[in-house]
Parts: sequence; C-alpha cells; structure tokens
Amino acid sequence: MDLLHSWGVELAVHLQTRHSSYEDSLASTVADLHTTFFCWFPIWFHLRKDSGLRLIWVAVIGDWLNLVLKWVVFGERPYWWVQETKFYGAGQAPSLQQFPITCETGPGSPSGHAMGAAGVWYVMVTALLSFATEKRCPPLLYKSLQIVLWSFMALVLLLVCMSRVYVAAHFPHQVIAGVITGLLVAELTSKVKWIYNASMNKYFFITLFLTSFAVGFYLLLKALGVDLLWTMAKAQKWCIRPEWVHLDSAPFASLLRNMGSLFGLGLGLHSPLFNGTRKESTSITFKMGCISMSLVLLQLLDGWTFSSENRMIFYALSFSKSTVALLIPTTLVPWALCRICNGNKEDKKL
Repeated sequence: MDLLHSWGVELAVHLQTRHSSYEDSLASTVADLHTTFFCWFPIWFHLRKDSGLRLIWVAVIGDWLNLVLKWVVFGERPYWWVQETKFYGAGQAPSLQQFPITCETGPGSPSGHAMGAAGVWYVMVTALLSFATEKRCPPLLYKSLQIVLWSFMALVLLLVCMSRVYVAAHFPHQVIAGVITGLLVAELTSKVKWIYNASMNKYFFITLFLTSFAVGFYLLLKALGVDLLWTMAKAQKWCIRPEWVHLDSAPFASLLRNMGSLFGLGLGLHSPLFNGTRKESTSITFKMGCISMSLVLLQLLDGWTFSSENRMIFYALSFSKSTVALLIPTTLVPWALCRICNGNKEDKKL
C-alpha cells in the first residue's frame, strides 16, 4: 500500500505544482451532499417527486455505507500519511500543501465526496433521460442528449476526483473506489420501488436501524480494542491550522445529518400539511413558487451555525437542522403558499 500511496502523493504534488484552480473550483461544493439537501432536492422534489425522493435515498444510504466502509477499510489520508510514513527512509518526504477543506477527520477510503457526487449525478442524469423518453424525444435527439449528459457527468466526476486529490484529502485509488461504489448504490436504489410510497413507520424504523447499526458497530469494535475514531487524533496532529479541523466532518456528525434528513423526509411526506397541498401542487406556477421560497429559506437555515464545544449538543442540533431542511420544501413551504393562495381567492370573492 505504501507504493500506491506514494504514487498518489506524487500526483497530488504534480497537481499542486502545475495547477492552482482545483481547490478554488466549485468541484467540492458540487460533490458535497450539503448541496443535494439544500439545493438539488427542493428543485427535483417539486418538478419530479419520484426523482427527488430517489435523490435523498441514494444520498443517505450511500453516505451511510461510505461511513461503514471507511470504518472497515481504515484508509489513510495523504496529508497525514506523508508525515508519518517511513516509505521515504532517510530521504525527504514530498511537501504537500494544505487548504481549509483538507483536514477531514474520518478515514479516507472510499472518498465520500466522489461517492456522493457519482450517486447524486447518476440519479439526476437518469431522471432527465427518463423525462425525455416520456416526452417521446426523437431517437437522434435522444442519443445526442445521452452523450451530452453522460459526458457532462463524467467531467463533473473527474473534476471532483482531481479536486480531492489536489487538496491532499484523498489518494487517487480512494476517489476511484468512491465513484464506483456511488454508481452501484444509485443503480441498485433505482430498482427499489417501495421508497416512493414508504410509510412513516418505515422511515422511522429505517432511520433507527441505520443509526443503531453504525453506533452498535462502533461500540462492538471499541469493546474489542479497536478505535474507529483513530483518525481524529491524526487530523488534529498533522493539520497545519487547528481551525481547519471541523467536527462536522467527523463520522458521527455525518451519520446524524443523514439520519436527520431521512427522518425529515418521512415527516414531511406524512404530515397532514403535506396532504392538504396536493391539489395545488400540480400548477407549474405553484411549483416554481415552492422551489424559489424553499431555496431562500434553506439558505437562511444554512446560515444557522452552532458551537462544537459540546459534542452531544452539536450532534443533536445537526440532526435537528437536517430534519428541518427536509421539512421546509416538502411541507412547510407548500402549506404556506396554499394558505396565501386560498386567502387571495377568498379576498377576490369578497
């Protein structure tokens, strides 16, 4: 593995030396599941509800699986491996630059950003192609659309992977593993039909099961003397700036954010407020209003930050914030717009 890691470090050094745009590009933002929950989901949910639901399920299940795989694989990260390895012997180890997004605190394999980007973009591309099929797009135009969309997705994934290697957060084999795993999760999830009409009980018990499994797995291995949070100390030791080590990149923070999102989706879909907006939701004007208002409110919610001094409180607030982030586009905004529309209709009658 040291030889494979050394090749990865050489590529990172090459990118950092020859290219200066990867860290400042939008690649990491596009790949972050935060963008899925706070941007892509409200759009897709109101334009094509089934695609919006699949987007959340792929993102949540994929990131949960990524956490478990990271705990099993025990992958190193370049920014600390190059400091600790004896591979270079008496020679000088390569010098890697660090950036504010470098100091991830979890294990490195497979890459969560690459895995999330692959799964999410696969869902969006297949949804667009499905829409083109429904509209009976001419064969030649459909073929051109396929080439354009899949090529664009490949370009996005390439930029994401290069960005993650550039900032020394991942080795090349880790981002490749992330892309492959993300595509598999998205493809397998697309074959599961019950997610489109899952009951509130299913949402609750799946959220409980996924959380319990991850926590139970951690506690079991801890009892056996295996510390699954071994990477936290490495991040704090080798990150050149302490403020770049964020608790929100820790494994349990990621777990609770995703579980909050899944639970929030279930609450939103099965809320009495949601049921009361079904008639109005067919109007394109109403849909555009929901999308616009949801995006604005989610940006405001995104600005809500909280201290990480107390970890339990931080995790609880992370769960709550993610839950509210899914309630806003699924229930709260449609309900509010319905009330406004109905109020305007009553005023006109008077």
